[in-house]
Amino acid sequence: MRIVIKVGTSTLAYETGNLNIRRVESLCQVLSDLKNAGHEVILVSSGAIGMGLGKLSIARRDPNDVPTNQAAAAVGQCELMYTYDRLFSQYNHTVAQILLTGSDIHDDTRLTNFQNTVNRLLELRALPIINENDTVVTDEIEIGDNDTLSAVVATSMHADLLVLLTDIDGLFTADPHNDPNAQLIPLVKTIDSTVLALGGGSGSRLGTGGMATKLTAAQTATGAGCDVVIANGQDPAVLYRIVAGEAVGTRFVGRKGNAV
Repeated sequence: MRIVIKVGTSTLAYETGNLNIRRVESLCQVLSDLKNAGHEVILVSSGAIGMGLGKLSIARRDPNDVPTNQAAAAVGQCELMYTYDRLFSQYNHTVAQILLTGSDIHDDTRLTNFQNTVNRLLELRALPIINENDTVVTDEIEIGDNDTLSAVVATSMHADLLVLLTDIDGLFTADPHNDPNAQLIPLVKTIDSTVLALGGGSGSRLGTGGMATKLTAAQTATGAGCDVVIANGQDPAVLYRIVAGEAVGTRFVGRKGNAV
């Protein structure tokens, strides 16, 4: 199975911006084990800006301060990839960094080059780690949608499954932080206007995504025939159950007839 897994800043780091070492170590162990089992794994990782802010001792992310966020991304991306390289090496897996911009996705030649590169990396049993190139592009920082990026990666690489790990258990009938009667929706067969209306605002103060961007990403990926799961990334071992097809979080059914 070809699996794209997106992890958000809230999964990788504490509110301080410092790395959640235990969780990242667990994530790398589980992904390594999935690769050992024969799955092809592509990781879309947020966290560069959040980790950079923490390393630069900047307490809060200001979305209007683009130069500072770009500087934080430059610092944080080094830290992020160093950490991934060190942890995956313990399990004899090689990682590869790919930084993308909107121009890369929308240009047919660049997109083809990206697809060829990732396919070759997977053939060589490397683990591609993809992030937006926040150091040079401002639109992606302002939009902040690695959720959308993960959907583009999943569709362009013909993935079987896209998993969005976040700090909430899945899609609810209402905001569970404010409504104690909110119910988890375990299965969504069609993403229509009613489902999209359940998306809320932005997520943690270090991240930029929210449920709305995840639903848009799910809509994109399922339209290309890829199943999507939104689940809580607090315990990365939940990926075993998701890959096994168990009911975890919210699963959006890919429209297989429209697969590309």
